[in-house]
Amino acid sequence: MTQLGAVHSFETFGSVDGPGVRFVVFLQGCRMRCKFCHNADTWQICQGDTAAQDVLERALRYRTYWRNGGGITVSGGEPLLQIDFVTELFELAKKEGVHTTLDTCGQPFSANPERMAKMEKLMAVTDLVLLDIKHIDPEKHKQLTGHPNENILDFARYLDSIGKPVWIRHVLVPTINDQEEYLTRLDDFISSLSNVERIEVLPYHTMGAYKWKELGMAYPLEGIDPPSPQDVKRANELLHTGKSF
Repeated sequence: MTQLGAVHSFETFGSVDGPGVRFVVFLQGCRMRCKFCHNADTWQICQGDTAAQDVLERALRYRTYWRNGGGITVSGGEPLLQIDFVTELFELAKKEGVHTTLDTCGQPFSANPERMAKMEKLMAVTDLVLLDIKHIDPEKHKQLTGHPNENILDFARYLDSIGKPVWIRHVLVPTINDQEEYLTRLDDFISSLSNVERIEVLPYHTMGAYKWKELGMAYPLEGIDPPSPQDVKRANELLHTGKSF
């Protein structure tokens, strides 16, 4: 059955969402309400109208540029809210020998049998997962995103159990998740996993604040500046991002 996806936009020469040069598909719809979100315009959940085959054909136009392990990345919004569509797209991509990357916060993860069956089907055609862990503390995570993080950490453990390669990403937000206690706890959690290939500290920025205003919403982190280079360096040290995996 052909799945229709709700696509927000495309990036044809992505260089930060997985290895090499990538065609990035940003899907529409997310239940998280991250206070630092720079894509608040992707939150609204909409009915899909784009076929997976059409997305693949569009992506393949740029295949000659996919050097250094490049390929297709599906991001969001939250792609796991459209798991059937992403699975079909990745199945089609793998038939063409294309490297597939899933960029997710993991929030829709559930261990119920029906959801797990869908997840296993998706993971069978996913080469790499970019997992964004917003905050290691469950209550602070809820304050920051509107949701706790227990199932997100369970998702990380599931990916470890099946040996799926993962890059952990952590947006560093001053006064919110940059304290040594939280970074040390996050490091301890990541160290408990055997499938992590890379850890990336992403400095918080305000480039998406204008979207909140355009949507008629107050920007919740008004007045919080991006972290200094020294703060980022310290976070990298505490998370041991430079170690060999």
